[in-house]
Amino acid sequence: MSDTPFKFPETGPHAIRPMAVRRMYGDEHFLADYRFQFPREDPALPEVFVYTDEMSYDPGAVVEFHGSTDAKTWSIRIYRDGHRPVMMVEAEDLPGSFTPTSATAYQDGCDWPVVFRWQVPQDAPSGFYRVVSECLRPDGQRFVQHHFVVVRPKPGPKPGRILLMLATGTWTAYNDWGGANHYFGTWGPNGNESAPILSLKRPWTRGMIWLPKGAARIMTNPLPDMGDAPRYPSKEWGYSGGWGQFYAAAGWAQYDRHFAVWAESQGFEIDYITQTDLQYRPEILKDYSCLTSCGHDEYWSHEMRRTVEDYVAGGGHFARFGGNFVWQIRLENGGAEQHCYKAKAKTHDPVREDPARRHLLTTGWDSADVNWPGATTVGVNGANGIYASWGGFAPRGNRGFTVYRPWHWIFGETDLRYGDIFGQEAQIFGYEVDGLDYQFHQGLPYPEPGRGTPEEVEILAMSPATLFEFPHEGEGVRYYIGDNDLKGIARKAGGDPEEALARYRFGSGMVVGMKRGAGEVITAGSCEWVMGLTRNCAHTTTITRNVLERFRQS
Repeated sequence: MSDTPFKFPETGPHAIRPMAVRRMYGDEHFLADYRFQFPREDPALPEVFVYTDEMSYDPGAVVEFHGSTDAKTWSIRIYRDGHRPVMMVEAEDLPGSFTPTSATAYQDGCDWPVVFRWQVPQDAPSGFYRVVSECLRPDGQRFVQHHFVVVRPKPGPKPGRILLMLATGTWTAYNDWGGANHYFGTWGPNGNESAPILSLKRPWTRGMIWLPKGAARIMTNPLPDMGDAPRYPSKEWGYSGGWGQFYAAAGWAQYDRHFAVWAESQGFEIDYITQTDLQYRPEILKDYSCLTSCGHDEYWSHEMRRTVEDYVAGGGHFARFGGNFVWQIRLENGGAEQHCYKAKAKTHDPVREDPARRHLLTTGWDSADVNWPGATTVGVNGANGIYASWGGFAPRGNRGFTVYRPWHWIFGETDLRYGDIFGQEAQIFGYEVDGLDYQFHQGLPYPEPGRGTPEEVEILAMSPATLFEFPHEGEGVRYYIGDNDLKGIARKAGGDPEEALARYRFGSGMVVGMKRGAGEVITAGSCEWVMGLTRNCAHTTTITRNVLERFRQS
């Protein structure tokens, strides 16, 4: 390996369009001006975009890049990202090829021609391979676009290696490239609704695959003074730099990469798969004693959950350092489409009238229609946790976890005691967290009996969270979510509306452990756990190392 420091191809300035002037109105707000990424299709300001048919490939496979550019020539670079990046491909002066993008590309795919092929070397290590496409504008500015492919591991026993599952179901849910995602968009009769069907045959919106250092996170920082209006740093930073509206909510750059870089820097041998692989290639797990995920892993399919539960029951170990286990999805057309109807499921999801498939209804796991709480897989539920440390969601709340069972093996060599808080300085608690209904007995928290929570779950550490932005009178305050999500989850829960609102209004984020069958699960139910690794929190890194070392050797 060369001793020359790796030079990231993204280094240097990126293009911005010429200045324009428009009116600003006093009632404007980022939710009234929803933006999605779409090709400009202006030869005077050329751009380049590429996508692939799949997200992951075996060594030796040929990756076909579909693309469109209105530049005469363009370039592509592919490098394995991680603690020690390695350049794999550099191709310059490729001929430009322009194809228009349909207004429904977000659900139908882009249908662009193949513009470049790369055969993955047979000896290519499993990993996340970042794809950087560029073209030059007439004034010399570079337009830069990012994509990725994952190289899967070769089959065979992997003693001591760890399998990292990237949370690509959640990445897809937040990717609004082409006009919509599962949250907002141009779907529906008025062209202003979220899309229940998303194609994976399209590019990724700006910021999900690559971000410059210092990109704002969702959590409010610094803590607000008394009387301050709620702040949404990622929205402010994203709009100021032209990043995707949801760049901070999901993706490799904001979450999974932090874990991968830290783990590789600590000497852990990591192999990579996507959630799609978890569904279509479950046999990969048999070669590993430790499966791990991290960051924001909100969206899972029925098949993905069954794969993990069977794996753990058979003696596997699942280390989850992430939060927000909420929605059931379906992958269809061989994984090329992701379906999640959410609030529209009862009226629009095609399986709603099919008794044999109704359990696949794409709504919340704890809804009355699905009734499969996430705790059976990961030990906690997204609907019993949700938000902390940003906007109006406990903005001055605990940024770490309070320890309740310091004798558990995950706390070995941490010197933590009952009642200690860890991760506060690194701000590891937020922005979405998972918890359980619980009760205290003699100073210790226990899961509330029933509600689908396995008896084996132990609550090791926890902090409070909430599902609504507690309203305060303020001078011109405009809340982002308010109580909309609370009302939505309460409606899906069924039963008495007021009881459902009370059940979900206040929650928690938890670190839990549970033994299931011959295996074991540890969940640190917070999206921001990864920042304890990047920010070198001694307690967070030690706990993570304890879990990985034990699970990979079991």
